[in-house]
Amino acid sequence: MKKLQLLLAAILICQAGFSQTNYNLPIQARIENGTIEGNYDTKTGLQQFFGIPFAKPPVGALRWKAPQPLEKWNGVLPTKKFGPRPVQAIVFGDMNSRSDGLSEDCLYLNVWSPAKRNTKGLPVLVYFYGGGFVAGDASEPRYDGASMAKKGMVAVTVNYRLNILGFFAHPELSAETNYKGSGNYGLLDQVAALKWVRENIAAFGGDADKVTIAGESAGSISVSAQMASPLAKGLFAGAIGESGAAINPTLSPVPLAEAEKTGLDFANKAGATTLAKLRSMSTLEIFELYKESGRFGFPTVIDGYFYPKPLPTIFKTGEQSMVPLLLGWNSAEIPGAAFMQGQPYTEENYVKKVKETYPKDFEEVLKLYPHGSVKEIESSATALAADRFIAYSTWKWFDLQRKNSNQPVYRYLYSKLRPPLADHNLAPGLAGGTVKKDQNTIKMPEPIGAPHACEIEYCMGNLPLVKEYAWTEEDYKVSAIMQNYFANFIKSGNPNGAGLPNWPAAAKDDLHPDVMIIDTESKAVKAKDDARYLFLDRAYGNN
Repeated sequence: MKKLQLLLAAILICQAGFSQTNYNLPIQARIENGTIEGNYDTKTGLQQFFGIPFAKPPVGALRWKAPQPLEKWNGVLPTKKFGPRPVQAIVFGDMNSRSDGLSEDCLYLNVWSPAKRNTKGLPVLVYFYGGGFVAGDASEPRYDGASMAKKGMVAVTVNYRLNILGFFAHPELSAETNYKGSGNYGLLDQVAALKWVRENIAAFGGDADKVTIAGESAGSISVSAQMASPLAKGLFAGAIGESGAAINPTLSPVPLAEAEKTGLDFANKAGATTLAKLRSMSTLEIFELYKESGRFGFPTVIDGYFYPKPLPTIFKTGEQSMVPLLLGWNSAEIPGAAFMQGQPYTEENYVKKVKETYPKDFEEVLKLYPHGSVKEIESSATALAADRFIAYSTWKWFDLQRKNSNQPVYRYLYSKLRPPLADHNLAPGLAGGTVKKDQNTIKMPEPIGAPHACEIEYCMGNLPLVKEYAWTEEDYKVSAIMQNYFANFIKSGNPNGAGLPNWPAAAKDDLHPDVMIIDTESKAVKAKDDARYLFLDRAYGNN
């Protein structure tokens, strides 16, 4: 018996040791600023470099300045773990970081590459995270680049500054710059990262002329912004947007005077009468003042530099980057309760809410978003909430690019319902994500479509890394389809390929343009609800 116990113990020890096997072989790469050392994963066949600095730390006198070029270093810089994420509060329940804490010193990026000894010319994906410009982290498992790298590309994820440290405008800050504007530091960080990619990606087997930028939510808004900005021209050859564009009412840039007044009001309430006093504060002091203000970030700004004009104006005049565009949104971005403000889905409540919101146009709205039954009211309230939240702005970006460029535009509607949560201590959040369940948790209605942000792990091929959900065979099927569409687009500017349903580009003047429904059974259909967006176009003054 004792011998058997010893044998079992020995087996368990061996199994424990085996489960902790390290498959990494140290490797080095020579980039513009010096030599870095990452790992070659002998199990996956991928090179991995995490926490590569792409600009000077934006600290001290560089707080609230555009990112500055790095100096060269001697020796070998270790790049084997994710760098610190930007300073942020815990805002969204679906964010799971693998980064090394939080810091103002956060300008790092990560690279996954399938390159072998002599590989050259690989296409490149640069992914910007979402989080409303107030939260996010390039190390999140759902953005992991390994699965995309296995599709034959170099995958890059990028940190950029957030909230008060990334988007704070102030008259004294504007006076410091040669363009007499301020704010947009997070967007300027993205430009700096794209310049780093252009200068360095060949060291990882990538082709600087085959870069596609992509992102979800604030990351998608960032992609639309980079397409509009003259600073990013020539730095990418394709763009992917998942739910969001920098167009009213979705985190669109405000005039400089307005942004400066917002920043000045914040500073005055914080008792900081000068910029020098603000810069002398510790990170914690700034962060506490920001949290105490109750603000949800600071707006992006038409600074005359990154944003010379509003995005619709830039696209209408053909001044944007002329690149192929793939974009879309989810079928139920946010529950109808967000429009109903908690009121039950009754005829009386719905009509009253529509009249309150659109007093002059309520009859047209009720036709576009009908209300013949409780089920139809829920569907219409969900559509109206989602359109007002983020779907309309994404549609407008789509419409502007297809009508004002000579490049193909591919539109999707992601519709796969999520499986149940695997962790019964969690509950669904309002706009995607999850929250910890307790006695005060509001029970969300059963979903009638795909919520905000739920497609990320599907299109990036990262279902196995997201542990909250009980993934099924159907989920893996949808993920394979969506990831292959994205991979094909990144490689060629066209999502189509062998074994996939045909995805037509949207015609320039088609009143019912082609849309790829991505679901358990994916198929292209003609858009049937664009009259809603034409109405909202007038309502928001973007037409």
